Amino acid sequence: MTGPTGRALTLAGLAVVPLAVLGVFFVLPVSGMLSEGFVTDGRFDPGGVLEVLGRPRVHRVLWFTVWSSTVATLLAVLLGLPAAHLLHRRRFWGRGMLRSLLLVPFVLPTVVVGVAFRELIGEAGPLGFLGLDGSAAAIVAGLVFFNVAVVIRAVGAAWESLDPRPAEAAAALGASPAQVLRTVTLPALRPAIVSAASVVFLFCATAFGVVLTLGGLRYSSVETEIYLLTTNLLDLQAAAALCILQLVAITALLVVMSRLRAVPDPTLVRSTALPPRPSAGDWPGVLATGLVLLLVGAPLAALVTGSLRVHDAWSLGNYRALGGEGDQQALLVPVGEALLTSLRTAVDATWMSLTLGLLVTIVVTRRSRTRAERRVRGLLDGLFMLPLGVSAVTLGFGFLITLDQPPLDLRDSPLLVPIAQALVALPLVVRTLVPVVGGIDDRQRQAAASLGAGPLRTFATVDVPATWRPLTAAAGFAFAVSLGEFGATSFLAREEHPTLPIVIFRLIGHPGAMNYGMALAASVVLAATTAAVMLAVDRLRVGSMGAF
Repeated sequence: MTGPTGRALTLAGLAVVPLAVLGVFFVLPVSGMLSEGFVTDGRFDPGGVLEVLGRPRVHRVLWFTVWSSTVATLLAVLLGLPAAHLLHRRRFWGRGMLRSLLLVPFVLPTVVVGVAFRELIGEAGPLGFLGLDGSAAAIVAGLVFFNVAVVIRAVGAAWESLDPRPAEAAAALGASPAQVLRTVTLPALRPAIVSAASVVFLFCATAFGVVLTLGGLRYSSVETEIYLLTTNLLDLQAAAALCILQLVAITALLVVMSRLRAVPDPTLVRSTALPPRPSAGDWPGVLATGLVLLLVGAPLAALVTGSLRVHDAWSLGNYRALGGEGDQQALLVPVGEALLTSLRTAVDATWMSLTLGLLVTIVVTRRSRTRAERRVRGLLDGLFMLPLGVSAVTLGFGFLITLDQPPLDLRDSPLLVPIAQALVALPLVVRTLVPVVGGIDDRQRQAAASLGAGPLRTFATVDVPATWRPLTAAAGFAFAVSLGEFGATSFLAREEHPTLPIVIFRLIGHPGAMNYGMALAASVVLAATTAAVMLAVDRLRVGSMGAF
């Protein structure tokens, strides 16, 4: 069937599976969690939400979340902009490897980064004399550690694609480099900068593992407060009220991001000229890149060094201890078994998110022939970005309170954790695939069809050669993110089948030098596994990877 009716049926057929999955495993759990805030004793009671939002502790939590996320965003942008210029507009030996290495922190498990910073700035750490352990400064540094890569990748890609002729014309007319930057370059980069800053603020505001491991009892963000209210205090109404506030704020931010992404920039035309080598005027980029490397390298170096020290001597004892269950039976299963569970779970989450992401990508990238069809596709695109704006903690707890009744009693299902992780990774998969698939010239498909190729043959000869690299990159990205996912998994993982991030968090929560040493060694193993995946994936050179 052809024509508008046939296209509508095709669109509906492709969208029905991801929409059903999103409805059952996202909308239902989140709405179930939110209903805890509005429904009291079986009746609608919005006053409970207002009462919770009026509590002094909630005000302190909100204020800390806002100001720490704002400061971390500003620092990430201030460091990321000059570093992006050096890494994407200048040519030097090792540039590609440096760009790959700086992408790794973004996908490192949050609990690993928290342990690494504690090892660096703790009382016995190299920077222990600064007294930063458990401070707000440590939390902000951890947030910048994660998110500076977003600014470098997003702004750097836009900067690399700028047409150099306007800047050259301004310089020829006597403008100084500072004037060219202020009047030509920054206005052209403004959409990319604002979009990257919005994403960084979103990630900082929903950070969980970093704040939980570095903040202790003194500092709490909205995300960690939701976790504490549900697990320690069992105050579901208060947790739901914070979820509602967080969801409203982040949805508004996602709308702004989608508008910015939809605004085309006519100056973003990829230049084919070979970039110049660094000069004396590039010292801000060299300095910023050096600071980023120090920020990234120092905690990880402290983590590796600490894992190799036992009783003030060099030893592999912490790694040999991973075969056991820790001091005073801190664990129910050995670390090696938890790693295998993490790998199996990440594999399941990867194929789930890749399958859904591919279907969503096909739906939102096919050419729209009517305004209504274009609006529907745009709505679907925004709808499948929603998991990016809902905290993993909210999603995980929503699973527990909604998927506990037949026919959806999945509390004991081994697929529950992979499904939650797949939803967390889904927006990243879609944003990696959409730019590439959407850039395929539809005339190639038409030419193949005119030569007698059927839909499958057309897909195999036109789409597959153009998309196998992005598909592989998206798979690796989803695998790395799932491997270190901590927020939703902390609610859903069963005691006898914990993932490695859960095991690390349990180890640092139990006293004893052996437990802490095992946590360091397990963190190194998890970080090395994640980094190896991301470095291999980045070798595919997919420009859309890491774009949001």
